[in-house]
Amino acid sequence: METKITHDVEEHFHRGHAERHEYDPGLIVHYKIKINDDYYEVESSEITGTGLLELTNLNVQTHSVFAIHKDGKKEIEPHEIADLGGYGIEKFVTELKKGDDKHDVEIIVNGMLKKWEKEQIAFKEVIILAYGKYDDRPTMVYTVAYEDGPHQNPEGSMRKDTSVFVKNKMIFHATATDKS
Repeated sequence: METKITHDVEEHFHRGHAERHEYDPGLIVHYKIKINDDYYEVESSEITGTGLLELTNLNVQTHSVFAIHKDGKKEIEPHEIADLGGYGIEKFVTELKKGDDKHDVEIIVNGMLKKWEKEQIAFKEVIILAYGKYDDRPTMVYTVAYEDGPHQNPEGSMRKDTSVFVKNKMIFHATATDKS
């Protein structure tokens, strides 16, 4: 009979010790990790920097990932392995690489894939992607809602003159109504 347990990496960090389990072919250990403000469960005690970024739908060309531990913050290189089985890591954070203005993601606007190269997108830019132009007449009313966003703004609606952070495969729903 198989038994699944979840090793909470952040909790074990704060307790100051690792929970080691003797080999048991019926014991399945998963690891709960925190990346930015989101939690993920993985099936291995080892994960690469690339693997961590893939969980958050980010990539190594645009972002770096760091382990937060008692001595501070340490970058995890793409092919470097982070050991989740110990108690040295509290959580992980991602950062946009310095000097990299190009974001290179695909977003979904009204069901259509669109390439986007910036870290954020403005309300008007979503409308232009959806309709080809932004009509500033007082009788034109636009709405934008989004979902599957990054941890800074996972879902919500936008107002004129606002921007949101984007991530790969983020979904935008735009509407245009002419009230004339």
